[in-house]
Amino acid sequence: MAPAEKLHMTEDEYVAFERASDLKHEYANGDAWAMSGGTPEHSLIAANVVGALWGRLRGRPCRAYQSDLSVHVEETGLYAYPDATVICGSLRVHPKDGRSALNPKVIFEVLSDTSEAYDRGAKFQHYARLPDLAEYVLVAQSQRRVEHYRRLESGQWLLTAYPPGAEVELPALGIALPLDEIYAGLEGLPTEPA
Repeated sequence: MAPAEKLHMTEDEYVAFERASDLKHEYANGDAWAMSGGTPEHSLIAANVVGALWGRLRGRPCRAYQSDLSVHVEETGLYAYPDATVICGSLRVHPKDGRSALNPKVIFEVLSDTSEAYDRGAKFQHYARLPDLAEYVLVAQSQRRVEHYRRLESGQWLLTAYPPGAEVELPALGIALPLDEIYAGLEGLPTEPA
């Protein structure tokens, strides 16, 4: 990911800066950068994911959060704002800021042209260090396609790609999300890469 403007600071400076800021910033390796605005498609897909999760998780010990919830990876120092996060059990937060979750069970990222390489690569490598993370889901916005990574007992990650019309199985949550719900309202979106 190539942010337009990086600000170099310590983690403590970042936490104070983020509390005082009207904008959201991600942070890694001593650099903070502002989150850019998304497209209408990105916003609708993220809202659809959170809505579909919320309906299926009601009455269960897991909750879906939208992109205002920060996630902190203690081992690597990353602070990020996933498009959707599921926490099961009690929400554990970082003691330095009290607002960044430490225990996501499932993370969703909606891919964009500017973030796709980062979300697939470096960001996933950070997220993979979260001890409670069981599943990582990448949702394309330029086509109807979802890629699902599930952590195996061996620690390896199993990738499953879901085509149009399929249901994304989320074993850690005991639910499935139909792609038709994830992409509701985007009927003109291609089913194959352009």
